Amino acid sequence: MKRTVSVLMASALALTLSAGAPAEASTSTHWPGVHPIPALVSCDWLERNQRMKDLVAIDVRPTADYVAGHLARSVSLPFATPVSTWSAARDELTLETPEPAVLFAALGDAGITKRSKIVIVTSVAQPPATTANATRVAATLAYAGLTDVTILDGGYQRWVAEGRPTTTAVPRVTPRRYRAVVNDDVFVDRAYVEARLGTARLVDARSAEAYSGAAPDTLSDKLGHLPTAVSLPAASIWNADGTYRNWPELAAMARQALGDTGWDDEIIVYCSTGRLATAWQFVLTEVLVYRNVKVYDGSTQDWVRYNDLVV
Repeated sequence: MKRTVSVLMASALALTLSAGAPAEASTSTHWPGVHPIPALVSCDWLERNQRMKDLVAIDVRPTADYVAGHLARSVSLPFATPVSTWSAARDELTLETPEPAVLFAALGDAGITKRSKIVIVTSVAQPPATTANATRVAATLAYAGLTDVTILDGGYQRWVAEGRPTTTAVPRVTPRRYRAVVNDDVFVDRAYVEARLGTARLVDARSAEAYSGAAPDTLSDKLGHLPTAVSLPAASIWNADGTYRNWPELAAMARQALGDTGWDDEIIVYCSTGRLATAWQFVLTEVLVYRNVKVYDGSTQDWVRYNDLVV
């Protein structure tokens, strides 16, 4: 999901990172310099732009939640594991990328084309795995070749809390034939990661305790992290209400973990299954404009079957 970034934004980001000082949390999601729509949108922005040409709101909450109430004209494509539009079970691994034919068919049935501008609507919760459903969907849409994808900041809960309108009416959708070529720069496999050890910057998006080996990974009997990886917990991305922390704060966190990593240097993010990893992939790529960030799809659940972790 590469976006056009102005020289002004790049300069501002460089100053922010060099300063390294977080600012006060902000409720604004008017992120600067992104085009044609922000990486994160506020409820106000979405309500004002719901009728934008080619805009499609995808509700990825469970079907029962969608039936109980949703944004007008939003379509339901629920996120679920082990199998849904957004995930597949393969090689005894959880949350693998779906087969392109299955994904493309589901997108077409939802009326989505390569011209569509997507807004992802999810639930927000603690622990943050549910909030990261939106970023996993965003990464999967990027894999499917879509380039204009954004997330509703604060999710459905914030929309309701602000008293904005909801409906139980299901919109009429005209199915399309979704045509695209998959983007192989989004997800990578174990062999790719093994080949990049020592050259790419590895980022562990799990908790600091899982990274250090102080706590076990829920899907592994081994403790610690991948060799050379740095810790950047995905849970630190969000405020307590599930909204994203502001741009300077996110930039400062990234700078502290990544050091002198350049905009074009390769970064590979992993977690336990490839869900929380997409949160930092989204922030690094869409908010902080790093240009070469990938997700290790199998993450530690795959790695520990063939390799050891380090502490």
